[in-house]
Amino acid sequence: MDSAALLDILGNENRRRILRLLSHKPCYVTEISDYLGVSPKAVIDHLRKLEEAGLVESRTDDQRRKYFNISRNLRLEVDVSPYEFGMKSAYPASPNLDVSSCQYLSLNVQYLNEHVEPADDAEDDIEHDVERISDSEASEVAELAAELNCLEDLKSELSLAQRWVHGRMTSVLDSLSEAVDGDGENRIRAEILAALAAGAETTVEISREIKAPERIVESHLKSMAERGVVERDRENDEWTLTG
Repeated sequence: MDSAALLDILGNENRRRILRLLSHKPCYVTEISDYLGVSPKAVIDHLRKLEEAGLVESRTDDQRRKYFNISRNLRLEVDVSPYEFGMKSAYPASPNLDVSSCQYLSLNVQYLNEHVEPADDAEDDIEHDVERISDSEASEVAELAAELNCLEDLKSELSLAQRWVHGRMTSVLDSLSEAVDGDGENRIRAEILAALAAGAETTVEISREIKAPERIVESHLKSMAERGVVERDRENDEWTLTG
């Protein structure tokens, strides 16, 4: 399901409350109904739409009662600025992703690479009424809790960095627009220049990159060429930045 459809589904407050509840534990319809204070019929309708979107799934317990849980991880992002409006849904990357390959991002996070097998404490289980976990299991729990805390901190730092990047991008685009247009009204020109800097060379490539009609792109390119901002290779019909 595309991002716009997901936004429509999540625009309903009760559906968001259902997901918030399910993020804590799987629930039966009656539990959700009591939590929301709405009829089971209304809950079933909300759950159906969430199921169709692939956000929740249902299972049955030993007594054939149906319960619901969140089916997968999903991150929905919306960007709104004077230069951009976009939506995208992102799913978790592969655990094998090599983050060291990132050009601008450096992470220093230790991950638990090996699963610690629990020791055989059968005798302890017989001697005590309360089942205790082994020392190795306790150590694994402590390591996982420490890793979770580290990842929570990393998540906060990445969010802060992302906000800084968005703010800086807007500032740079403002300056770029004013530099090539004077009053900065034709913001599309900044996007065209960014596309050229990213490697786009033809009108078609630039049009595809910034999602604008070719004739509009061509018109702005010619105008900027007159000011000496860009130049055209007429033999190959390619555009480049002058500087």
